[in-house]
Amino acid sequence: MAIAFESGDFSLIDDSIALPNGAWAQTHRRMLRRGGRPILALTQGRHRPYVYPLFTPAGYPVTTESPADHPHHNSCWIGADHVHCRMPVADGRFEDYSYNFYINETFQGRAAGRIVETDLRAEAIGADSLRITQTLEWRGPIEWAAPAGRLAVRERRTLQVSPRPRFHLIDIESRLTSADWDVTLGPTRHAYFNVRVADSMVGALGGVVQDDRGRTGGGAITGTGSRWVDFSGPVGGGHTAGIAVFPDPRDHADPSWFVADWGVVTVGSFRLEGRRVSQGEELVSRYRLVVHDGDAAAVPIADEFATFLNGACR
Repeated sequence: MAIAFESGDFSLIDDSIALPNGAWAQTHRRMLRRGGRPILALTQGRHRPYVYPLFTPAGYPVTTESPADHPHHNSCWIGADHVHCRMPVADGRFEDYSYNFYINETFQGRAAGRIVETDLRAEAIGADSLRITQTLEWRGPIEWAAPAGRLAVRERRTLQVSPRPRFHLIDIESRLTSADWDVTLGPTRHAYFNVRVADSMVGALGGVVQDDRGRTGGGAITGTGSRWVDFSGPVGGGHTAGIAVFPDPRDHADPSWFVADWGVVTVGSFRLEGRRVSQGEELVSRYRLVVHDGDAAAVPIADEFATFLNGACR
């Protein structure tokens, strides 16, 4: 195993696999540990980067990597199935080249692209936090006149990990910029920030999804209005754990959610109306995860959200 970063109690280690001579892998995983205990791993899959595994302080994983019913649901990930590049063509005209960066196959006529990490850096923030910055390219599929796939979007994604005794705080910031042409994302419910909880935590097995208004069940929460959503459930051995999602109100004045009892939480800012990112502009989307042991009542989620708001509004 190769150490990608080490500072104080934190270590970010490449998981290595012995391959035959001359073989190489398109995917990789880096495990983040503090004091030897795993917190999360950054995984580059065939189609996108994602966070998996994702552990509570007691060591219970709260997400699933690739469920059979939705193999494109990769634990904790970012994506969108409507990405439209405004491409210049002859005589000063433009055409939309449309791709999907959510489903692993062609979806509703839009070919599947890949989100690929091109650089990673890490730095300690004080003694108790670590910041990881990924540079990412959103590339369309191999096609005529684009043997490497068209570069649709560039992204800088930052994860700041702050372990606590009863929960881990993970702040995720995504900054999207267009490549060589304007791009529009959405409207779509398949975007933007997503969590797929562990199979054991789904509603049919005793899991509960709820929001800041005390509403429970995906049907009651889906739509707009919730300030945060928590999904908690059994994780084995009589234990319960969960994960809360806080969208930053600076980027989500009226958060738009898609939540299902079978295990998915999605929130974004362009469910109902597309978002144009023109040349020189930036689409910023920020979120906080609270990865906790116990159910939603076992941790002060409302207090943590208030603290999050104070930091966001400074």
